[in-house]
Amino acid sequence: MILGIQIIGVLFGLFMIYSSFINFKRKEFSAKTFGVWLILWIVFLILTIFPNILDPVAETLDFARTMDLFIVLGFMFLIGAVFLNYTLLRKNQRKLEDLVRKIAVEKKK
Repeated sequence: MILGIQIIGVLFGLFMIYSSFINFKRKEFSAKTFGVWLILWIVFLILTIFPNILDPVAETLDFARTMDLFIVLGFMFLIGAVFLNYTLLRKNQRKLEDLVRKIAVEKKK
């Protein structure tokens, strides 16, 4: 992998670990949630520093370079995250609509 991309990746990973820690200290993340994010970012850092770890996976899946595998995995992750966000948003919208209806009915009485 290109050294510049690795440096940017390491800086990004360290920033995200710091950001996760700040959210944990502000009580926005539980200890369990912080642990999950910490593990995720540490794995990200390891794969950024040592991308050759994924060479066997890239070869098995017929990717020319490990970077191509990272790009495909990144797109898959983003699509999954967008879908999860959309699902949670719709769920919260329904709950809010039900709550507003319930309050409106109670005020009308």
